[in-house]
Amino acid sequence: MLRTRSPVRPLSLADRDAALEVCARDLPRGVFVAARLLEGARTGSIGSVLGLREEGELRSLCWASANVVPVGTTAADQPAFAERLRRWRGRAASVFGPREEVEGLWSHLEPHWGTPRAVRAHQPLLAAHQPPSALGVALDERVRPARPSEVDLVLPAAEHMFTAEIGYRPYSGSSRGYRASISSLVARGHTYVVVEDGEVVFKTDIGSIALGCAQLQGVWVAPRLRGQGLAVPMLASVLEQVMAGQAPLVSLYVNDFNTAARATYDRLGFHEVGEFSTVLL
Repeated sequence: MLRTRSPVRPLSLADRDAALEVCARDLPRGVFVAARLLEGARTGSIGSVLGLREEGELRSLCWASANVVPVGTTAADQPAFAERLRRWRGRAASVFGPREEVEGLWSHLEPHWGTPRAVRAHQPLLAAHQPPSALGVALDERVRPARPSEVDLVLPAAEHMFTAEIGYRPYSGSSRGYRASISSLVARGHTYVVVEDGEVVFKTDIGSIALGCAQLQGVWVAPRLRGQGLAVPMLASVLEQVMAGQAPLVSLYVNDFNTAARATYDRLGFHEVGEFSTVLL
């Protein structure tokens, strides 16, 4: 019996521009993979990106590393990606991205990968393109990029946020690997903080930035300071600084049940541009 050749292949540096075009069709949805493509190109390899071609044209993508992230896939594409990915169960921590793509891909992966830890099925994808100051929102002038010397101050805040959001600690045993990922964000100027008396009381990160779009992650305020209206001016200051730099468009996604966060984002001018889902493995 002849086996059909799969249309899904790992991409090479020669495919970078075509892959970025796929991501650019809808930047808030594709910025995570676009950022990984640009980072990989700088190091000489984009081998963690799978692509599907039809009649020689790159049609859709899937980032396949610690996270699995589809971009531009359709119901017709997803079985081919799933067949390529089904042996990756032990490598991936999550599948996330546009809701309809994640649901379709997961329907083919679940029989091989088993029951997930959790499914966040409804995560509104939000975007903002106006600086908060233009909307009359006050800025907290204490917000600034974290300094390399402050990685150990950022670590407890990042760990608390991750554990509360995901339901388990971001590492087991040594924190060395997790600390290295935080250090990398800080070194690139992608972590914003407010520090009071030697303690980080607010933080957020630029998780991805590419093609004029930044995607924020890990928005966190110290528990004792919540409910005081501080998140709006703090996050407003982050948006103001990011939009004045490389990314006039800022996006993020949020759990639909997080009403407090959604109210904050509404006040900052975010509007819904899609919906994400996350399967936690």
